[in-house]
Formats: sequence, structure tokens, C-alpha cells
Amino acid sequence: MNREEQLTKIAEYSHAHMTVDRTGHGFDHIRRVVAMARKLSQQENADLLVTLAAAYLHDVIDDKLVADPQAALAKLQEFLSEIEFSAAQSEKVLFIIQNMSFAHTLDGDAVELPLEGQIVQDADWLDAIGAIGITRAIYFGGHHAEKIYDPRMKPRTVMTKEEYRNLDNETIINHFYEKLLKIKDQLNTPSAQRIAENRQQTMLDFLTEFKAEWNAEK
Repeated sequence: MNREEQLTKIAEYSHAHMTVDRTGHGFDHIRRVVAMARKLSQQENADLLVTLAAAYLHDVIDDKLVADPQAALAKLQEFLSEIEFSAAQSEKVLFIIQNMSFAHTLDGDAVELPLEGQIVQDADWLDAIGAIGITRAIYFGGHHAEKIYDPRMKPRTVMTKEEYRNLDNETIINHFYEKLLKIKDQLNTPSAQRIAENRQQTMLDFLTEFKAEWNAEK
């Protein structure tokens, strides 16, 4: 099986698992991450097959999205073997998608990702900021019935992964301060860092306008 055939199978696998998502992690998100990962890869000497495979598959075993992450992992391992990924390729893809989330940076146990993982992480995190990021944050918060905003609730500055995932202690607006505005300074590649500049300003402008309207100043 050649690379294009493998990527076609991987895209189909991802679509089958993510197309029903209603949290902002659906296949439209996957397509954007894949496209951005391909774009960022043009500036780096990375393994394109591993990079794109990880981009397509990065959410299919995410513990916030699937009921049984271990079962999803076993199924994915079997799938990669079926499409003739080598043991080394499978190991790298699985390592990337198990260690690239923002939540892994919170408990002090973040690991250094290979170049391919850094690219996919950047592509995924870029999709969490800017105009798309604003939309996805609101969509995700609405799905989980989060409060929109409460000025009395201050953004959390230090969190464990468990605390970060506890949405009872978060508002949609606080999520910008607890995660989204931090992303720009945590990106890996120069290309992603440049793209993030405008997206960061878009979020800052939104927050300024939001609070002015919330307080009936406009």
C-alpha cells in the first residue's frame, strides 16, 4: 500500500469517528488541522506521512471525546497495522497523539514531541485561537452547558489536568485566559508563531468588545 492509499484510509477512519462530534472537534476541525500541518511541514524536514497521519488521528482516542480511550487505542493500533504502518511509524503516531494536548502541559509531565508532533500540535493549537477558536470555544461551552461569563469568577492560574477538565469551575470567557491566550507563546515552530500573532489580536479585540457590551458600555 503506497502513501496516498494509506492517507486515504486514515482520512476515512478519522471521518468515521469524528463526523458525529458536536463539541467543536468534528471532521471540519480535523481537515483544518491536516491542512495547517501540511502547510507548516513545508518549512520543516519532517516525515510527512507520520505528520499527516497524526493530524488526522489526533482526536480519535482523546479521553475527553471518547467513552473508552483504551478500547479506542487498541482499535487504532489494529487499524494502523492493517494499512501496513511499520511498528516504528505506529509507535511515533501514537506517541504524538497521546502527548500533544494542552492538558498534558498542566501536571508537569509534558514530554518533548518529535518534530512531526510539534507540527501537529501547532496546527491543532492554531485551530483553537483566532476567529475559529472563538467560535469553537463558544460551541464547546454551549455543548457542556457552561456559563458564558461571571465577573465574580476569576480565571484559574494554576490547574491540574483534572481541575482543567472540571467545567463547573470555568466560564467560556475564562477559558480564553486559562488556555487560549497562552497558546501563542507555547507554539513550537516559527511559522506557527507568525500565524498566531493576528489570531491572538482577534481574540483580544473580541474580549474587549464582549466585556464592553456585557457591561452595557456600548
